[in-house]
Amino acid sequence: MESSKQVKLTTLRDAIATLVPDGATVAMEGFTHLIPFAAGHEIIRQGKRDLILVRMTPDVIYDQMIGVGCARKLVFSWGGNPGVGSLHRFRDAVEHGHPHPLELEEHSHAGMAARYTAGASGLPFAILRAYIGTDLAKHTEMATIRCPFTGEELAAVPALSPDVTIIHAQQADRSGNVGMWGITGVQKEAALAARTTIVTVEEVVDELSPRGPNHVVLPSWTLAAVAPVPGGAHPSYAMGYSTRDNAFYTGWDEISRDRDVFDGWVEEHILGTEDHVSYMESIGRGEGIG
Repeated sequence: MESSKQVKLTTLRDAIATLVPDGATVAMEGFTHLIPFAAGHEIIRQGKRDLILVRMTPDVIYDQMIGVGCARKLVFSWGGNPGVGSLHRFRDAVEHGHPHPLELEEHSHAGMAARYTAGASGLPFAILRAYIGTDLAKHTEMATIRCPFTGEELAAVPALSPDVTIIHAQQADRSGNVGMWGITGVQKEAALAARTTIVTVEEVVDELSPRGPNHVVLPSWTLAAVAPVPGGAHPSYAMGYSTRDNAFYTGWDEISRDRDVFDGWVEEHILGTEDHVSYMESIGRGEGIG
């Protein structure tokens, strides 16, 4: 596997083929905004299996990946189709073992964020006041620890250092430095915590320009690969480039309820397309992409 210190501009297909092996722990972050859907679809196309999928808020992209059998375990803090309801392929895997059983490791939002931060900081664990006194402490990976200064009992959660983190951003320059702005969630922490980081971007520019106080820059030496994929966050949005496709999220509820309907949708729109451009065309959202 290529070192995360040797960034290169490449295609999404090559990045996934080279850097995402079967059995890897893969984090794909983005909170409502900049969700790396195109990368998830490429993982499906390439038939990756036995993955441990990590995400604070698994939504439609993980519903799709779970539904086709990419995942053996999910590490998360909330799961659902935002604003709509349940993730039916996720539920089918948990409740009925279809397409195969799915192991779960659930944390709180604070716990997941703390775990990423510990991983990014090179620390073995993170400390927080949550978990203690809740049922969650009985069902997830955590331990109690006493503060050496006050004697207070606190919760400790292990650092989270994915094999691969994949995020979507607005821009990269030609040296592989990445810039993103808007709601950035834990993308920065997840990227810095990973052994290998892949970033898909809306466009490659000659120079990154500051976009306000929430502009995050990931220097090229923190990344393994950068792939230009315009529209790569659809149906989520990329601030300054696209809007959220609310109709897609609403329509997904019906598609995902039935196994055969879901399988047919994946066969036509993901497995039956070569890349994100042809995928967007297949669902009638191709104008202006590519």
